[in-house]
Amino acid sequence: MKTICLSLAVLLAIVSGCTNNRPADEAGAITIVNPVLPGDHPDPTVIKIGDTYWASATSNEWGPLFPIYKSTDLVNWEQVSYAFADLPEWARNNFWAPELAYDEAQGKVYLYYTARDRSTGRLAVAVASAPTPEGPYTDHGPLVSQELGSIDGYEVKDDDGKIYLLWKEDGNSKGQPTPMWAQEINPGRTALVGEKHELFTNDQEWEGQLVEGISVFRHNDYYYATYSAGACCEVTCNYKTGVARAKQLLGPWEKYDRNPVLVDNDDWKCAGHGTVVKHGADFYYLYHAYNQAGSVYVGREGVLEKINWTDDGWPVFANDARYDRKASSTDYTDRFNTMAQVWRWRVNQPVDASVGSEGLLLTASHGNDGIGSLLVQPITSINYEVTARVAVETTDGQTGASLTMVGGANNGFGAPIAGVGIGVFGSTVKVWRMAKDDEQVLQAHDLAADQDTVVLKMAVSDGHVVDFSWQEAGEWKTALDAYDAGPLVPWGMGFRVGLAAKGNGGQVRVAQFAIKNH
Repeated sequence: MKTICLSLAVLLAIVSGCTNNRPADEAGAITIVNPVLPGDHPDPTVIKIGDTYWASATSNEWGPLFPIYKSTDLVNWEQVSYAFADLPEWARNNFWAPELAYDEAQGKVYLYYTARDRSTGRLAVAVASAPTPEGPYTDHGPLVSQELGSIDGYEVKDDDGKIYLLWKEDGNSKGQPTPMWAQEINPGRTALVGEKHELFTNDQEWEGQLVEGISVFRHNDYYYATYSAGACCEVTCNYKTGVARAKQLLGPWEKYDRNPVLVDNDDWKCAGHGTVVKHGADFYYLYHAYNQAGSVYVGREGVLEKINWTDDGWPVFANDARYDRKASSTDYTDRFNTMAQVWRWRVNQPVDASVGSEGLLLTASHGNDGIGSLLVQPITSINYEVTARVAVETTDGQTGASLTMVGGANNGFGAPIAGVGIGVFGSTVKVWRMAKDDEQVLQAHDLAADQDTVVLKMAVSDGHVVDFSWQEAGEWKTALDAYDAGPLVPWGMGFRVGLAAKGNGGQVRVAQFAIKNH
């Protein structure tokens, strides 16, 4: 099976909306339009090189891994590449928490990330390097993998020029504390050296079972750390952000006595796990949060907020981030002249596809836990319509192309995924649901005999209620109304929508795909 070869020249327009919203003053405060990274972008990282900002975010189980974005203003972003087109040899899943770092002396970019080691089953912090932020990235494998798991790597240089890797020990997965560790790393970032040092752990009542997602920056003779605590995900999340400071990187660290400093507001909930970056004289925090209006269906979106300072030198927030971005700014249309970088697939199940004058040709399979070959993308709104024009193929009725929205059976830890969709199988339109290898045909309708292509539509409201229809002789026909797809959403990671090709190796053809957000 072949993997799609993505062109780095293809820029993603889906995240670059609202181009009229530019900084009021390049050296001063930014006119923020949130979310700055619409759609599921957990654990965002950001660095500045020259006049350009670079960002990435968690991929979870969707490849290619770790999208790379660039911006000149921290608000309007465009995707330029991915860190990895293929799965790193040592890792199997849980591709979380990328952190970009730039070594100016070396002229090299480093990407720290978390993944699960296929040989031990443990979570590990690994590193890759590249000559430029766009890549290509060369993977160097794991740096640390403790018995309880190691996640959320972050690079810091101390006053003596020593480079340290900071990370969280994932004790909460076993009911244990979650220390933040620091250990020196060699200049090539290939190995940790010396002894590890505990910075702080979850010892405050508001922090609950964990602290994680550390980001460290220097200001006013202090090292400051933002960090997150609580439950990050699902409807019951209570994630919050705190701050700590120290005169020396290795401590002692003092936590702010008025933590947490970033909490829920009217528009966003469960805010945290981000990175601090400087713009002009000010610091900004790029973090993830759920839209209050959308529950967990969209996933954790990238939100930007300015840091303020107390009279006694603590970084705090106004907690006034709003949902400002117009939904229509992330509308998307694809006629498949080229393969756009927005398309993703299950990280361990790459697809065989080609694009050109005939549109998208997608080889059908029974992969992805019976759903078929998948090309999908994150959603950016809770109210939207998805359409696709698919060819009516002469088959035995077992091979077909579908519009689909996919989630997961539980939390995405390698468990089966689940989906619902509407597809054309021979001369029949079917609405189907697949979960835990159990396929249900919810509705089936015969097509008119003279149709060469069929336009399929899913209209989604409130993030999870789906109306399915198809177009015949210029008229829309109802296939199934008001289906509740809510139980299919995975562990707060948001739905993906796109195309599925199910069958025994034949090809299906899709001429056009579009998302219209409301």
